[in-house]
Amino acid sequence: MLKDITLGQYYPGESPIHALDPRAKILLTIAYIAAVFVAQSYYGFLILLTLVLGAVILSSIPVGFFVKTLKPLRWIILFTFILNVFFVPGESVIFSWWIITITREALERAIFLAIRLVLLISGTSLLTLSTSPILLTDGIERLLSPLSRFRFPAHELAMMMTIALRFIPTLLEEAQKIMKAQLSRGADFESGNPVKRAKNLVPLLVPLFVSAFRRAEELALAMEARCYHGGEGRTRMRVLRYEHRDFIGFGVMAAFIAAIIVLGR
Repeated sequence: MLKDITLGQYYPGESPIHALDPRAKILLTIAYIAAVFVAQSYYGFLILLTLVLGAVILSSIPVGFFVKTLKPLRWIILFTFILNVFFVPGESVIFSWWIITITREALERAIFLAIRLVLLISGTSLLTLSTSPILLTDGIERLLSPLSRFRFPAHELAMMMTIALRFIPTLLEEAQKIMKAQLSRGADFESGNPVKRAKNLVPLLVPLFVSAFRRAEELALAMEARCYHGGEGRTRMRVLRYEHRDFIGFGVMAAFIAAIIVLGR
């Protein structure tokens, strides 16, 4: 159950996608998100799907592993679909019973937004799957560094974001261990109505929160023991520089966005 969640995980590799500068990948991800919202037709979504599939193939990430990124958010996608089916107004009625009315416009809108969410999640997942937490921190910090002259805590913000991403797989693994321990003691997390199942999660959530606070305290002590005092005066083993492949990535993304504007509106 929890082991299938790949959110925040890094998949090591030596592909062209992995080799891109982390700043370039962050900027390309932002451009991709903008393109998802710019696309207003299924032709635009087809162009974006081609881009995502091409990036997955180049990254050498197994398709099965990549598809798992959608599993934790499937209920959000389903909820969005149902919400639009029943509450978006329309004129062409397909189904009507009692107070339930489904129109063709609502169904089309629900499908459209569901596909948009799938593309948004799948495309942005490539950033964390192909970028290590350390490089992601450096990339975010370098992109936000111009704001430091206005006393914006660029390094601290980048560090917090990366630690949060890094601890998602750790906490999931810890939750899996606690769940197995509680199941061996007779706990039941699957049967019963939603209220009962929520109550049954208490033996899982309490130890998980305690473990999370303990790990946070241990991390703080470890950082203090290594004389960590923020980003001021710190040096880096790897200096980030844009390469030819990064500019090629920018060019490819610009071409896809242009195609969406021309064909996918």
